[in-house]
This record gives sequence, structure tokens and C-alpha cells, in this order.
Amino acid sequence: MVNAVSCYFTKVERNANLERLQYNYLFPEISERELRHVKKYPNAKVISLGIGDTTEPLPEIIASSMADYARSLSTPQGYKGYGAEQGNKELRKAIAETFYKDMGIKDSEVFVSDGSQCDISRLQMLFGSNMSIAVQDPSFPAYIDTGVIIGQTGNYEKESGRYQNIAYMECGPENNFFPDLPKTARTDIIFFCSPNNPTGHASSREQLEQLVEFAQQNGSIIVYDSAYAVYITDGPRSIYEIPGARKVAIEVSSFSKIAGFTGVRLGWTVVPEELVYSNGFPVINDFNRIVCTCFNGASNIAQAGGLACLSSDGFKAVLSNVNYYKENAKILMNTFTSLGLRVYGGVNAPYVWVHFPGSNSWDVFNEILEKTHIITVPGSGFGPGGREFIRVTAFGHRENILEASERLRSFLS
Repeated sequence: MVNAVSCYFTKVERNANLERLQYNYLFPEISERELRHVKKYPNAKVISLGIGDTTEPLPEIIASSMADYARSLSTPQGYKGYGAEQGNKELRKAIAETFYKDMGIKDSEVFVSDGSQCDISRLQMLFGSNMSIAVQDPSFPAYIDTGVIIGQTGNYEKESGRYQNIAYMECGPENNFFPDLPKTARTDIIFFCSPNNPTGHASSREQLEQLVEFAQQNGSIIVYDSAYAVYITDGPRSIYEIPGARKVAIEVSSFSKIAGFTGVRLGWTVVPEELVYSNGFPVINDFNRIVCTCFNGASNIAQAGGLACLSSDGFKAVLSNVNYYKENAKILMNTFTSLGLRVYGGVNAPYVWVHFPGSNSWDVFNEILEKTHIITVPGSGFGPGGREFIRVTAFGHRENILEASERLRSFLS
């Protein structure tokens, strides 16, 4: 962070909403702490089980498709400039057919983007500052932080760890990581992630049916984040598997954790034609305007890679990497379980959610880092419901996962 050192000041006031944000965004804060630790212990081998960044190489069929496209740009026949803001039509069709087969999703309802996190911000621009929002607690911090930035929230309450004007839906072991909807206040927008980041819980069909019914009864819109859906072994992978969801839900997703595109950047958002505002105006029309105004379209090179991912051979290769990470998760789960700790997630998600009763998650984070040189993520960074937990990612090279497991056994036993 840059400190104000200039003796000259403009007459422009700072955005009051940004002043409400607490500290740094979670993941850059963790990166800063890692850098300080490396400086303190320059000879230590630090193993990161923190930020959920993929580690395994892209399958050859996918990398080659992007390389071939990039090379073609050097030829008169292959050069292309701007593409459609909504994305390559062939890719939109492939996404609809691969992930939403028999769910009635049209390729025209799929908007290709540079990632789901960017789309969350675009959706918040779509909704505006007058919308009320609900989030899972704990949940991915971007839902809350974008709400603060856009002006949907009140001030931060330090004692509760919550912002005013947000409905926090408690999702912990005591309620099977699903909110008590009858006790949840009505809001305009419901942010919901399954499998959940950070808990790793994948909602059942019955739970999602309750969620859709709740939205219908309240006239709310669900923003359903399915970025980790490909990790689900049993249960629904899309909100659109639930009858009636097309009338109340937008779905955002990404190639980042599916195909290792965290650096390539490619995602999508589905906005069904049946989803309309209280005045009957289609939401898809406004989202299309937002996209065309704020975005020039995803990289053509990245979209070539996305098409390769969804080819028959490409998808098999992608799932091979997914299974590799799921095996990592199993190793980590067994490690913490063998130490007598309660462990959640890890089966249908690449995250393991570990409970340290009575603890402060930042204290646990600091102690594990200091004693084992392992980066984790403190659960309180995802909301007050994560105070006694840490999140551990299964994204990592197998040898690092095994070494981290041995270090943790030695430290925690």
C-alpha cells in the first residue's frame, strides 16, 4: 500500500464507500505476510496451502490450441482484432452444451468473460447501490467487498465482524453448512456459492430446491457461483438443475479451477431470458449493456483454449488434473483427521476446512506459518463464521502436499 507523502492535495474527495473497507483484500494480505516471512527466514522452504492457485501444467492439447491461435495472429489470414463482447459464439455454444445439457440454457444466454470474480463486479454494477444483499457466512470475500464498494452496505461493526445492511446467512457444521432460510431476512440479491469457498460444502438437491423456493417467495435474485462445480462427485453442479431456477437465478463460473486458467483468465455468466425485474424488463438486456459498455470481450487466445478444454480429449485431460487435486485433498483430510481435528469439505471441493475450537484463526495462521513455514488462510477472512477455522487448499504439487502433511503432523501431534 502506498502512503500519502505528497504535500499537494487535490480537491477531490475519496470515495466514502472505499473508506468503509477493512484492511487489505484478504489474499493480497496473505501474500504480504508470506513475503515478510520469507524475508525473516530466507533459507526456509515455504509451502503454500493458502491462496487457491492451480499448480499443474496445462494439458498439451489446450496449451497447443492457444499457441497455434497466437501464431496465426502473425499471418494475414489468421489475424483477428476485437471479437464479440459476449464471447465467441462457438465457445458459448460449447459451454451451454457441456455444462447445461438438458437444462434449457441457450448459447445466447451465456456471456464469456475474463473470470467469475470480474463478473461479480459487473453484476454489482448491474444491481446498483440500492439493492439489499445476503451472503453465506463464511463466504468468498468478493461478494461483500464489492457490495461495500458499490454502496449497498453500512459501516463495519468491529465487535460483530459484520457490515451493516448485509444479511449474513450462517452456514456452519451445526446446520450442515446451509442457512436457516425461514429465519433469513428478505433481500433483493442472494449470493450463494456451491461448492462453497471456503467450507468446501456442496449443497444437496433438496437444499437448492429450498433456496430456489425461498427466492421465488421473496422475489429475490440468486447469484449462484459454481466455480468449483466440476469437483462435485454427487449432487447438482448447476442451479439450473433445480426447477424454477431460470426465473430467479444468475450463474457465474470459471475455467480457473476447472482447467488451470488462473493466469489465462476465462469465465462465463449465464443470464436466462426468463429472469425479469419487477417491471417485467429482462435482466439479460441490462447485463448485455453492462458487458458492452465495460468490457471488450475475453482474450481470443484464452477463448481458443476454452474451446480446446471442452473438446472430448481436452475435457478428459482437464478432469485428470481435477482428480489429481482431489487426491491431494484426500491426503490433507486424512492428515488433519489423524490429528483428531474436525475436518470439512475436501470431497466435492479442492478446499479443506479445519476446525480449531476456541481459537482465533489469524493466531492459528501465524503459528502454523512460524513453526512449519506453511501458508494457510485464516477463516475469519471469509467472515465471522470462520473465526475458529483455517482453509487449506489442495492445489499444489504432490510432493509439497506430502511434505506439508508431515510437517503438520510433527507440529500438531
